[in-house]
Amino acid sequence: MKCEMAKDNVVLAYYGELPDELAGSLEQHLMTCEECRVELEMLQAMETPLAAVPMVEPSPNLLAMSRMRLDDALDLIPPHSFLIRLRTNFFAWMGHLQSAPALATLLVGVGFISGNFVNKYQVGHTPHPQSGPVVSNHVRSVVGNVTGIERTPGSELVQVHYNRIVPETREGSLDSAEIRDLLLKGAAAPEDDGIRAQSVGMLAGECKAGHECKADDGKGVRNALLVALRWDKNPGVRLKALEGLQPYVAQDQKVRDAILDSLANDPDAQVRMATVGLLEPVQHDSSVRQVLRHASTTDENQYIRTVSFNALQGSNSIQ
Repeated sequence: MKCEMAKDNVVLAYYGELPDELAGSLEQHLMTCEECRVELEMLQAMETPLAAVPMVEPSPNLLAMSRMRLDDALDLIPPHSFLIRLRTNFFAWMGHLQSAPALATLLVGVGFISGNFVNKYQVGHTPHPQSGPVVSNHVRSVVGNVTGIERTPGSELVQVHYNRIVPETREGSLDSAEIRDLLLKGAAAPEDDGIRAQSVGMLAGECKAGHECKADDGKGVRNALLVALRWDKNPGVRLKALEGLQPYVAQDQKVRDAILDSLANDPDAQVRMATVGLLEPVQHDSSVRQVLRHASTTDENQYIRTVSFNALQGSNSIQ
């Protein structure tokens, strides 16, 4: 995703209007682009000042003046484009034909004769296909999509072009790069919660074991877990992502920020409970204490408020 598109999507994401299929790509772009991440932080920084400004209903005089200005602006619209003028002239020409029936009859006759000649030429030069259906490169698979349909003029013969989806299976170790790439694709499968849960669970196990869970390329296993934690709609998948991110809370600021965001905004209480325990190694961090303080007073779940308050007490003793 390029920065120009990402900045537009940042605005849509801030107002909750970004389609789900673009959310993951935007998150991956924000992981690697400082400029777009600053753009999002600027939007978020405007939320508190704007919320403090009271909403004022427009006065009737303002509405009337706005309508008058709109009418004036419509009167200043430039003349129609060339295509619109061409369409207008075409209909005018057709009106002239209606007033000249002899010319119209002549044009219709010429068109009919020309079309008949072209049709005979195509039929005479079209190769005749074999009778019955003919399948090329037949394999045991399912039809993916139809790419084209052709019918032989003057006959019942039809040619349908289509693509097939061939299922395959690959077996290998979790340390294999090919298996990891397939699991990463499974973690982003939008149509199957079970596949995403299995893929994210296996990737999380790799991270907990310290196997190939780097965060330097923005495309690896740790990044996939961050995307799942922030955007996956299934709370079970988000919990599995938390398990894999646990070893990196203290050393990776992006992981810490994602967990803090989950504690503050995740709709599932079980996910929010799990985040409090993961933040224990970094309770002395000021941003962590700020989110814990907010959760201890505003979270709708009594247990989360209690454990957040206890965590704050523990961080004070550490200091």
